Amino acid sequence: MQVIIHAGAHKTDDDKLVKCLMGNEPILSELGTAVPHPNSYRKLLRDLLNEGLQSGLPADTRARVLEKMRVPEGTERLILSNHGFFGTPRMAVNSGLFYPAAVARLRLFQEIFHLDDVELFLALRDPGGLLPALAHEARAHSVSEYIGGGEPRDILWSDMLSRISREVPDLPVTVWCNEDTPLIWGEVLREMAGVDATLRLDGEFYLLHEIMSGAGMKRFLAYVDQHPDMSEVQRRRVIVAFLDKFAKEEALDEELDLPGWTDRMIEDLSVIYDEDCEAIGHIPGVTMITP
Repeated sequence: MQVIIHAGAHKTDDDKLVKCLMGNEPILSELGTAVPHPNSYRKLLRDLLNEGLQSGLPADTRARVLEKMRVPEGTERLILSNHGFFGTPRMAVNSGLFYPAAVARLRLFQEIFHLDDVELFLALRDPGGLLPALAHEARAHSVSEYIGGGEPRDILWSDMLSRISREVPDLPVTVWCNEDTPLIWGEVLREMAGVDATLRLDGEFYLLHEIMSGAGMKRFLAYVDQHPDMSEVQRRRVIVAFLDKFAKEEALDEELDLPGWTDRMIEDLSVIYDEDCEAIGHIPGVTMITP
């Protein structure tokens, strides 16, 4: 069985991905893919990860987990999603690193699902917006307090992903930039579901509803229905064209006013993030979905 671990990151899709996949349960189940409700496994797996780190896991853990989640017999692909798989928002950054617990927890996932092929899916986000959002969630008074007084410019996604590539080398990793999701949402859904690129899924344009006017969405969906054989690249070009004309004017980004968080810092981090994403594309075992 293929076990897909979608671990966030925090403050990205707010469970929209797993909800969209659950909404496609009829067609996915026919293809051998199970998307259990998160309530059936989030607490269970959290407790098991903590237990594994402290005292190890019993040999029958896999069987108990599948039974608790009621995974159908013959399932070929299992999708599990939780932004907290690698810890709480307070644990998301420590000692200048994103998700320092990721490697240990991924090894435990491989131990739990020792008969299966485990893969990681993860959305990245510009630290200029992510760090203050995490600090706010963790109830820190400033980003500096949240990250322990270090230098925000030194906190790189490539460091985390390089560590996973080096220390869990047999684990395939798929990542994408949260900022790109309106353009690549359908591809992310299909990659997680393991289905053909031509298969239409319910909700594959869900995010566009948040950033495109109602009139624009109506025209866009009509255009897509009239051109069912478009490739992913063609579909993205059409999305860009419609957004140029019908994008909502109101700002979509979360604005958090925290002490010491300046426009200059945000601009610097954005440049670093772009450069970091270029580096991520060269990390062994990491696939990056881009527009």
